[in-house]
Amino acid sequence: MADDDAETDPSFQGEVTATRVTAAKSTFEQYYANLASETDARRARGVKLEEKMDAKQMNEEEKETRRQELKLRESEFLRIRRTRLCNADFDVLKTIGRGAFGEVKLVQKKDTGQIFAMKILRKADMLEKDQIAHVKAERDVLVKADVKWVVKMLYSFQDQDNLYLVMEFLAGGDMMTMLIRMDTFDEETTKFYIGETILAIDSIHQLGFIHRDIKPDNLLLDERGHVKLSDFGLCTGLKEAHRTEFYRGLQAQGKKGDVRKMDSRQKALSWSKNRRHMAFSTVGTPDYIAPEVFVQNGYDKSCDYWSLGVIMFEMLVGYPPFCSDSPQETYRKVMNWKETLVLPPEATISMESENLIRQLCTHAETRIGRSDVMEIKKHPFFDKFDWENVYTQKAPIDVKVKSIDDTDNFDKFNDLDDSDLDDRSPASDKDWVWYNYTYKRFEGMNTVAPGQKGSVIKRRPTAKAAMENARAAALVKKDDGADSTEIPTNDQDDVAVDKPGSDQTVIVGEDDRQPGV
Repeated sequence: MADDDAETDPSFQGEVTATRVTAAKSTFEQYYANLASETDARRARGVKLEEKMDAKQMNEEEKETRRQELKLRESEFLRIRRTRLCNADFDVLKTIGRGAFGEVKLVQKKDTGQIFAMKILRKADMLEKDQIAHVKAERDVLVKADVKWVVKMLYSFQDQDNLYLVMEFLAGGDMMTMLIRMDTFDEETTKFYIGETILAIDSIHQLGFIHRDIKPDNLLLDERGHVKLSDFGLCTGLKEAHRTEFYRGLQAQGKKGDVRKMDSRQKALSWSKNRRHMAFSTVGTPDYIAPEVFVQNGYDKSCDYWSLGVIMFEMLVGYPPFCSDSPQETYRKVMNWKETLVLPPEATISMESENLIRQLCTHAETRIGRSDVMEIKKHPFFDKFDWENVYTQKAPIDVKVKSIDDTDNFDKFNDLDDSDLDDRSPASDKDWVWYNYTYKRFEGMNTVAPGQKGSVIKRRPTAKAAMENARAAALVKKDDGADSTEIPTNDQDDVAVDKPGSDQTVIVGEDDRQPGV
């Protein structure tokens, strides 16, 4: 009876109607935004093809052949986009990251053997912690930011309990790992990585986004040791401003009390001990956040350059300038940066380095780079720095990647058993907030135009299958009394793939089948 009364109550009916209107509005907006984005991307691929053909000075007949090939590939891509992608399409190899709201796993796509990093977020946690806007922002940014300085997302999808982001796997690890290993960088190494980070930050600023969470954890390194920006969960600049309640608890927590005094050596030891733990906590560390973001009186893209200054300090000194034993103490130091931004007496850095740090970590109104990134590029610290060709240069740190699925540059995590998993399911009436979350990138489809003469790819077995085959072979050899173990080849995994303009059967090596990223 009570339920019947609630359903007939005008205020209840008004809330239900408002929710439905909001859901419909969000769904249509996202649908047409995706449609426009896909149309723009298709047009851009056509323009890129024309530019490549002009550069190669192809004749008109060759150009028309290439245009028809792209047209067929686009048709095949549209067909594949309509297929449903799910978690079962991937083999999980190992866990390479774990945070407050989910995990990052190394996975292999079953049908192609491609290696990816899969970020898994629990819907129930996203709803409970009011992270919906942040999660949708991250997905939207990764769709739009198709640039070399940003980690590339190939797919996004969902099931009843989780959201999934499938991204290129960057085997070099992250900058935090390198700082933990090396303690400090010399100025040339610092210049290289700060320079690449500036280009990465500017690339998202040009797209209209502010990252707001620039820190070493989010600077990933590819197999060549070059920087790619990741983790856009706190990014803003999309359809509406994303809320910043995430930081407000720091101002209310804890009493001011006495601050424990530490010399530079104690700071370094404390930072090294607690750094990784803080990265995995719910609150995280506010060491890299600009003071204007905390007070929420308005901020612009220059808040990312404050974070850059803090990272530069850490690279040269060994710890960030505001590190403390607790987030609350760090927050107070950040807000009082005029007194707490102090270089230790034993730090031997150039005047140009110190000047740039102080021009980055200063008032937002006078911060270098606020008007134009060229202000930073022209700073004396970057004298003779090759901005145009830095990505093609050899990186100063050799990340030592042995294979495409090498995880030596990542922390080791134990896989969770069923008893550790959260069995909560998100409320079904809130599921509309995740509408249109699914995405597939053209480069990730590995599609080939149909209707042409085929060639054959000699596909290696998946990593999971290879390990199972190796174990089976070892048992057979043991029974036969043999001393060696062989991994049998998986010849039945040969795949016919179209090869334009050829009647030949060609075996394509593994290096030719890597993800289109």
